[in-house]
Amino acid sequence: MKNPRDKIILITLFVVILFAFFATVIFSESHLSLSARSAVLYSPDTNEFLYSENADARLPMASTTKIMTALVALENSDITRVVEIADEAIGVEGSSLYLKRGEAMTMEDLLYGLMLRSANDAALAIAYEISGGVYEFAELMNSKASELGLTDTHFENPHGLDSPLHYTTAKELAVIASAALKNETFKKIVSTKKTTITNEDGEARLIINHNKLLRLYDGAIGVKTGFTKKSGRSLVGAVEKDGLSFITVTINAPDDWNDHKKLFDYGYSLLKSVTLADAREFTYNIPVIGSDKDLVTVSNTDALSVITKHTDSTPDYDVILPQYISAPVKAGDVIGKVIFTLDGKNVGELPLIAEEDAVKVKNKRFTIF
Repeated sequence: MKNPRDKIILITLFVVILFAFFATVIFSESHLSLSARSAVLYSPDTNEFLYSENADARLPMASTTKIMTALVALENSDITRVVEIADEAIGVEGSSLYLKRGEAMTMEDLLYGLMLRSANDAALAIAYEISGGVYEFAELMNSKASELGLTDTHFENPHGLDSPLHYTTAKELAVIASAALKNETFKKIVSTKKTTITNEDGEARLIINHNKLLRLYDGAIGVKTGFTKKSGRSLVGAVEKDGLSFITVTINAPDDWNDHKKLFDYGYSLLKSVTLADAREFTYNIPVIGSDKDLVTVSNTDALSVITKHTDSTPDYDVILPQYISAPVKAGDVIGKVIFTLDGKNVGELPLIAEEDAVKVKNKRFTIF
């Protein structure tokens, strides 16, 4: 190519094509290809939504309703409470435990039936036991939604069968799931793959969790499936591994299992857990004035981790300690601290604590080391 101008044009064209290629890669990584009409990826560790698509649209939620049903039940009833099955819970449509008139079982077993088999009769049995009716129980659910600061969620029943004023959003459903997972009993139930529940007459039922994420993704801990013809397939997922937690929600998603695996992978591609300090990693001997001891050992008794982006720099730290201390000193006294920073911002602190007593002694000579 003899003409320099042609060379410049060719180089310019190459740069434009290269930029377009990288822009496409970046765009495709941050905008996942999902089947869901509405979806979110939420990090409870950092309290941020890392991905959202149509996240504020009010949509029917189907049986993901039962996340709130279980949370309200756990906050308003003892799990050992024996529940006599109300007549109104017998023969309800949809997924069922096939509860019988006159049957009784614990609230805990009903909750397993509710969350693993998605039993609509269990939902009604719980509602009638706690509140005496569907409307009254829905009021408790709506009250809890208000307590959580939700403005685009409304419940009309405890099971999620279609109803005109029964709706939520992907974003607010993630908030409900996050609140529920803070309850250890709820977390234990939804992460159970299968179990056997027994009524008061000794009759047993084997129930298997409908949530395939527990088998499809390492570290998955639930949370709830849902489906009606009107709502389509809804799914709330959660995962814990490598020091990180994520909550995922899809509504009206034909390929929900793969959607959630993509969302989980995306979350772990963005964030990581970094150990700032192991227990007793920062250990020092501090001179003591007027004591029966010359030195007192101080250290951090706890470990500390922080969530950062993969692109973040390495955290730095400063140790704040006096040159010496005066007796008396008691084990457990805070003597100093370690401050951790990332790009100039404080990301955590650890107290440095005395590991032993130092009794005060009169006329004790002291030499500064």
